[in-house]
Amino acid sequence: MLINAELLLQYQRCKRRPFLDIHGDKSWRENGNDLLLKLYQDKVAHQMSVLTQFTYQQPQYRHGRWKAGEAATLELMQQGVECIYQGVLLASHSDTHTLLSRPDILIKKPGQSRFGDWMYVPGNIELGKRPKQEYQVVAAFHAYVLATVQQIDVETAWLILRGKEAGYPVDLAKWMPQMQHILDECIQTLETDEAPEVFISRQRCSLCPWYSHCYGVAQSQKHLSLLPGVTPIRYTQLQALDITTVESLAKTHPTELERLPGFDRSVAPKLVLQAKSILENRPLIIPYLPSTKKFIVDSCAVNTPVCLDKATHTDANSTQGAFSGEDILLTAPVEIFFDIEAQPDLNLNYLLGVLVVDRLAKTEQFYSFLAENQEEENVIWQQFLDLVWEHPDAPIYHFCVYEFDTVKRLAKLYHTPHTSVLPVLRRFVDVYEILTQSVTLPVESYALKTIARWLGFNWRDAEASGAKCIYWYDEWLKTGDRSLLEIIQRYNEDDCRATRSVKDWLVNFLQNSHDE
Repeated sequence: MLINAELLLQYQRCKRRPFLDIHGDKSWRENGNDLLLKLYQDKVAHQMSVLTQFTYQQPQYRHGRWKAGEAATLELMQQGVECIYQGVLLASHSDTHTLLSRPDILIKKPGQSRFGDWMYVPGNIELGKRPKQEYQVVAAFHAYVLATVQQIDVETAWLILRGKEAGYPVDLAKWMPQMQHILDECIQTLETDEAPEVFISRQRCSLCPWYSHCYGVAQSQKHLSLLPGVTPIRYTQLQALDITTVESLAKTHPTELERLPGFDRSVAPKLVLQAKSILENRPLIIPYLPSTKKFIVDSCAVNTPVCLDKATHTDANSTQGAFSGEDILLTAPVEIFFDIEAQPDLNLNYLLGVLVVDRLAKTEQFYSFLAENQEEENVIWQQFLDLVWEHPDAPIYHFCVYEFDTVKRLAKLYHTPHTSVLPVLRRFVDVYEILTQSVTLPVESYALKTIARWLGFNWRDAEASGAKCIYWYDEWLKTGDRSLLEIIQRYNEDDCRATRSVKDWLVNFLQNSHDE
């Protein structure tokens, strides 16, 4: 069996993935999605950009003909070429396993190897900006195979990361033992008869071609990983206590969990309540957290709101912008709902969507401030400020902290006076923050889409998502197809209206619960 770096990379992310890649029914796999295609295109573009720094040669072979690729690569190494792109290295690991290494580049260095008074070190060109563990383990894998091929140890491997083209040296003395341990574990997993236990971690799983299959398995098992807050570490702790079902978790007293790694006095009771909510299929008030909070913005600087317990803490340095959770959730005459679409690669916030609801006049209007290119971001930023200042007393509802943080960043980027932006920031209300501190819902995720759909709200374009918008805007810049902008604008408006639906439901639920 061939063991390559991709298997090792995926094993670090999910122990189940390599098994399915090798042994799984291929009909269970989904075709690649738009975001994966964009990531692949971005990685190729990044590689081509980095390669302009090198004079390289590429061995000629057909993909999958690894023996031919190895022979062509060894010939270039024997010739002593300065840099080899997409070479192939093979090394026997056991009677039944062969290691296949395809580092992005092999760079010639002084040293003594089987080829002469030179040697090679591997370099991997990664799209990420940080030297993640998984990258360094893969780099160590390439160095391990290369050392076998050229018959001399490699002391350093290189990662060439986005924005850090000078390269990051991987400490092989540190990472080689870790790599060998992971390699042995991966091989043992591939030799078993059954796939490792499923665990759904949406952030990691969402781009995997096996996600739908694994999600179906998890649903059929009512797997605890489908509960919000059950991380891999917490799941291991629950297993040790023989808590493996929603029913058993719902019956657990929180004090049994509070001292375990990954838990504390706030996590444990909330997780038990989450299980009860799922089991009973109804929302539940969180009883053990303070019912009122303060969201304070320092009057001297633009900072992230600090969530303070009203009963136990006050901020002596702040005299403005303090709201209780109960006051925030009261229906205002005019309310604003705000959502942003961004292009992370360009560090561009290209769409600021604002829904203005006038409850007294019984009117509502949606404003779509769109930057068709990077230069127009400043224009839509000013349009946003002008609009929200037309309603100086209206709370500005958003879902999660991104909108708040982005307004701070845009204010700094475009040198907006504090007098123009601070009063606006004091009106921001994070619906997600208040909801998750107030109630537990019978849902698998506290993402806006999951909650709003549980309430019966539907997006007009069923397949639209924030990830797809990244791809669509990138395609707009390439093609000029305005239909792509239109679908992004619809999605953004629906996000604003979904935020409104969640806010309105939460107000009604809390008021009704209080009346009871």
